[in-house]
Amino acid sequence: MNKSLKSNVYCTNLDGNWKNAVKRVLDNSNLNEKLSNDTKNSVLLKPNLVEASPPPITTSLELVKNTFFWIRENFPDKKVIIGEGCGSISYETDYVFEKLGFAKFAKENNIELIDLNYAKTIVKKIDSCTRWTEMHLPEIIYNSFLISMPVLKAHSMADVTLSMKNMLGCAPPKFYCSGSWKKSAFHNNLQEAIFELNLYRKADFIIMDASVGMSQAHLWGPTCNPPVNKIIASDDTVAIDAFATELLGKDWKKIKHIKMADKILGNAESKNIILV
Repeated sequence: MNKSLKSNVYCTNLDGNWKNAVKRVLDNSNLNEKLSNDTKNSVLLKPNLVEASPPPITTSLELVKNTFFWIRENFPDKKVIIGEGCGSISYETDYVFEKLGFAKFAKENNIELIDLNYAKTIVKKIDSCTRWTEMHLPEIIYNSFLISMPVLKAHSMADVTLSMKNMLGCAPPKFYCSGSWKKSAFHNNLQEAIFELNLYRKADFIIMDASVGMSQAHLWGPTCNPPVNKIIASDDTVAIDAFATELLGKDWKKIKHIKMADKILGNAESKNIILV
């Protein structure tokens, strides 16, 4: 990456109107340019559906809906897929899709839903990695333009769970389940594991649900008070995670996986915040 260039993070207030806010932030971002230049035929929307709990623990369906409608309006020839691999050991991702309304929405709009926990995988190797010398990941995440759609949340183990950690949903349990959670292998050296996963595949673009925010943990505890009331977007996973960390009142320099990724996967320090 070019370390001298600043990365743009686009930010808008939600104010209760998902359609207008999503359109505003995407119209003013560089997503149109990136999709125009991308040669892949499909766009994979990757929300955070770690379990079947409603927002703000999981990504709002409203964010996914309105992002889909924006893509369909601007790029009608692109196939849009919604993919996720939940973390619960008690049920499958299809149950989450059904309970949170994604299955109904997908059926009404002829959208393919993919459980990334069981999608066809390929093996990638990066010799410089120490945590994951090789990774088995879904082929679809390499064959599609990948839009990560995380939620603004603190995390009880990783400090924050934002766009970089949202990629854990892509890890198939066949290779990464070693305990009571479908991605439990990541708990060993978690910060390094998140960073190296993103070396293998980072999002091409991120639009984050910062409508409320989880202030202390990812599955429990208080929400941000007052609600953060924002939708934020960027093509730089490090820049958006650094900015989102600041929205939670934390210092990104103290979040190890963001600090590790700075100037390698993106720009944490060197960023423009563009209010739209």
